[in-house]
Amino acid sequence: MRTHQVVTIATLLLAVLMFPITLTGASIALPEIRAALHGDLASVQWVVNAYNTTFAGFMLAAGGLADIVGRRRVFAAGTGIFAVGGLLSAVAPNLLVLDVLRGLSGIGAAAAATSAVAILASSFDGKAKSLAFSLFGTAIGFGLAFGPSVSSLLMGVFGWQSVFWFPAAVGAVALALVPVLPESRNPGAAGVDWPGTVTFTGGLLLVITGFIEGPALGWSSPLVVLAFVVGVGLLVAFTVVERRVANPMFHFELLRTPRFLAAAMAAATFVAVMVPLLVYLPSYLTEVVGQTAPQAGATLILMTAPILVLPLLAGALARRTSENAVLTAALVLLAVGAAWLTTIGPASTALSLAGPLLTLGAGIGLSTGLVDAMALSSAGPARAGTASGMFGTSRLAFETISIAVVGSIIASGTGGTLQGDGYTSALRLSLWLLAAMTAVVLAAFTALTRRTTTAPAVA
Repeated sequence: MRTHQVVTIATLLLAVLMFPITLTGASIALPEIRAALHGDLASVQWVVNAYNTTFAGFMLAAGGLADIVGRRRVFAAGTGIFAVGGLLSAVAPNLLVLDVLRGLSGIGAAAAATSAVAILASSFDGKAKSLAFSLFGTAIGFGLAFGPSVSSLLMGVFGWQSVFWFPAAVGAVALALVPVLPESRNPGAAGVDWPGTVTFTGGLLLVITGFIEGPALGWSSPLVVLAFVVGVGLLVAFTVVERRVANPMFHFELLRTPRFLAAAMAAATFVAVMVPLLVYLPSYLTEVVGQTAPQAGATLILMTAPILVLPLLAGALARRTSENAVLTAALVLLAVGAAWLTTIGPASTALSLAGPLLTLGAGIGLSTGLVDAMALSSAGPARAGTASGMFGTSRLAFETISIAVVGSIIASGTGGTLQGDGYTSALRLSLWLLAAMTAVVLAAFTALTRRTTTAPAVA
């Protein structure tokens, strides 16, 4: 790998590493943020959900824009927005301002992340490209795995504000290195699908609003009902728009490929289980179990560390057996781990939680990278870019919805306090639902992958 390529990938990974860290960092800081800014639980949940919603909603639009105006330029703009949003979040005077700034940071992260992928694809080839994308995936995995631990250590020294200004400061360093990045465009780029972006992002945002505000306002509240009705209506409109616009961000015909659909469902399930636990387990461990923030971060490593070590084993196992077999085993481990974790309670210790957390981490770790490879191979080379964008966006969307659903269950169970005996029963109910969802997806995955043993390309 040449010197300029090393500098390129180092710059991109420096920025991309911060995107998962700021998500997990914000989650572990939720109790302290609420205490400091004196808001209700719904407002605190938006600290996480505003970031995730805009990240998911603007990914494909940002990718289309980067193809037109230049990938380096959009990466710089996105990284700058992310950094400014993070720095201002650290000094936000109230939760409303913080939530708006988190949404702004999510837009910046979407622009920077999609541009980074495009820059890598255009700057490397052959073995260097494989290495670059492996490092890219490892950086994201590292951010998810050790984000809670890094954030808890920062909070212990600098306070909750550090979970925002530290990633922003690292992003600013990456921004200073932008001039070393190569610029590229797609001469054949047809434009940005703004109708799809508006309907998708608006629909997702309103559905999330319904789940977050439901426990506080009541599920029959006109505002909550309106949010769900209009949100679902916009998502239905999105499916209609995507079939009619000239340059759709989603190509629904890919879902007719059984292996692609199976991979997409599996990928959504892994993040729909993992990320809500990263968001709400820290507060449970600190508020109910009585751990300190650093202890909670260390406990979560039991679940996240396998994400770093198992992908290589998964690849070796897939070569000896098949992708289907490994991903089936991963889904089984995920379901078993979620069900096993329902034994959690106020008297839990890191040792008593080690079994279910390691089981969950093993399932997630075995799927990392492998499920992406399965999706892209099933789409075929001609649709690899489209499949990658659909894959990332749908995964983030389901992750965000899952966080909101689990949050609404916990909010209802605790009376909006994230404390008390109700937290245990609400968390256990959430875990049973996640385990049941995984079991349903496992059955669908098995049925879909049995329909074909090859990876057909979509013409």
